[in-house]
Amino acid sequence: MDAREKPDASDIRLPDPELVRRTMSDIAERSQRIVSTWLRRQGSSQAQTPGQGPGMGQPMGQGATPSADPLNIGGAFLEMTTRLMSNPSRLMQAQLGLWQDYMTLWQNTTRRIMGIETTPVIQADPRDRRFKDDAWRDNEIFDFIKQSYLLSARFVQDVVKDVDGLEPKVAQKVDFYSRQFVDALSPSNFLLTNPEVLRKTVETGGENLLKGLTNLLTDLERGKGNLRIRMTDDEAFKLGDNIAMTPGKVVWQTPLMQLIQYAPTTPDVLKRPLLVIPPWINKFYILDMRPKNSFVRWAVSQGHTVFIVSWVNPDEELAAKDFGDYMKEGILAALDGIEAATGEREINAIGYCLGGTLLASTLAWMAVKKDRRIKSATFFVTLLDFSEAGELSVFIDEQQIQAIEEKMSRRGYLEGGEMSQTFNMLRANDLIWSFVVNNYLLGNEAFPFDLLYWNGDSTRMPAAMHSFYLRQMYQLNKLIEPGGITLNDVPIDLSKVDLPVYMLAAREDHITPWKSTYRGLQNLRGSKRFVLAASGHIAGVVNAPESGKYSHNVGSAMPEDADEWLTASTEISGSWWPDWQRWISKLAPQTVPAREPGSQKAPALEDAPGSYVRVMS
Repeated sequence: MDAREKPDASDIRLPDPELVRRTMSDIAERSQRIVSTWLRRQGSSQAQTPGQGPGMGQPMGQGATPSADPLNIGGAFLEMTTRLMSNPSRLMQAQLGLWQDYMTLWQNTTRRIMGIETTPVIQADPRDRRFKDDAWRDNEIFDFIKQSYLLSARFVQDVVKDVDGLEPKVAQKVDFYSRQFVDALSPSNFLLTNPEVLRKTVETGGENLLKGLTNLLTDLERGKGNLRIRMTDDEAFKLGDNIAMTPGKVVWQTPLMQLIQYAPTTPDVLKRPLLVIPPWINKFYILDMRPKNSFVRWAVSQGHTVFIVSWVNPDEELAAKDFGDYMKEGILAALDGIEAATGEREINAIGYCLGGTLLASTLAWMAVKKDRRIKSATFFVTLLDFSEAGELSVFIDEQQIQAIEEKMSRRGYLEGGEMSQTFNMLRANDLIWSFVVNNYLLGNEAFPFDLLYWNGDSTRMPAAMHSFYLRQMYQLNKLIEPGGITLNDVPIDLSKVDLPVYMLAAREDHITPWKSTYRGLQNLRGSKRFVLAASGHIAGVVNAPESGKYSHNVGSAMPEDADEWLTASTEISGSWWPDWQRWISKLAPQTVPAREPGSQKAPALEDAPGSYVRVMS
């Protein structure tokens, strides 16, 4: 039905009274249970003494007073408003421009109602899926609502971006939370101003809203009183069955990780094994989702003996594990495991995001120890210089870190859901509001999508490690200072890392901005190859050659300025994977007969993907 048509009263479907009765009865019962559970959790949380987290050698946040504004948003906006008022003429000019745009919009809408074609005052971004329904364009009223919202959103964002004298971090916070506010107020998020929702409400007699309310309660139950939006059909995926299914064995294990060796698919393999170190903020199988886009499976097919670290999902017993422990019981232990499994001491290593930061830190530590077992390093979207760390910097200031440390001190770890929520806020329209509309307003079931399943399979962060990472790297940027960071009593210096390096960045990466990854690369010695993939933090990396989706830029020179590199670079269509394979195979082309997983010194403990990855938060 067209959004402009008025349905005849006799055509309007009413919901089944029995369905309404059953649904409302179920809602009442479940709501009481959810509230009771939430209140019990709050009481339990308040009963714990701040700073006395289980298993922690050193209380963190002790004596801190809980803040009503732990994100310090109010302070940032107060400072912005104070400075804005010191120059009211600029605000008045912006308001006058908004008023003129609104008058034009009113006039255009009146002409459209009279059948006269008009040019939109403002257009939605073609990539903005909130306004994909035809009614946002074809219906005069919904077009007016859309343009009115876009004008207001532009006004708010222009005003907060144009304030003189704000500290850069304060300006970044104001801009970020203004966008969160603007996104939340989108007309697509509300029943009466979303044509697709209105249409379905009429078609189903409101049953979509009953179903949506049931979905909302289910998500509250999953979060034990906190909203945990269901993004995909969790029952559609099973580790080792239809995701993370590349054949292999767990051949080594520590309290922090399992080391998986994958079965070969070629008669001969490169003599030098390949170790992949993923981030422990997420689980490793982003690199082994499905056969068609699995980097692990593809690397095996290229003749690599692939090992990957599967990090544990830590609980309070591992609260005191720090960054040095992740080095010792992660990368260094993996090197021992690879030697036991293959007899090889020299390897190539890949670090992804935080795994790459750990790899670089470990290489600097190994340089001091004269340990040369890692012969080349590949970094996927990795920050080494945190001076411009992207929008995650919004969450890194003293007040917020203290709030995080206080939470971790009570539990011994940071909840995985809290970390996921932070990342989802970076793409709120795609990862929050689209699901609010789909699940709660349209009443649809979540669609099975492997990437969203992985995104929701969150992991916890040990308190000591996470506090060290936030403070020493994100807040203080100590990693690029010679001796600025000490791991296991050894001061490290990135400039001592002297080996071939391949750095992959992603052009639209909102977590590790590509210019920051380029700047960090300058701190390492040795030969360097920088490659810039299209798309973002995940799709830019997981881009199989068969997909033919995204291009990449390559360049032979390494000028100091990232923009100079981009100007001189060459764009190549398709995946960067073959470029990396050519680079790494030239470093050590010698081959040996294929190796089956495990050995007498490193017997197979269990089938891939192992048991650590199956632990849910």
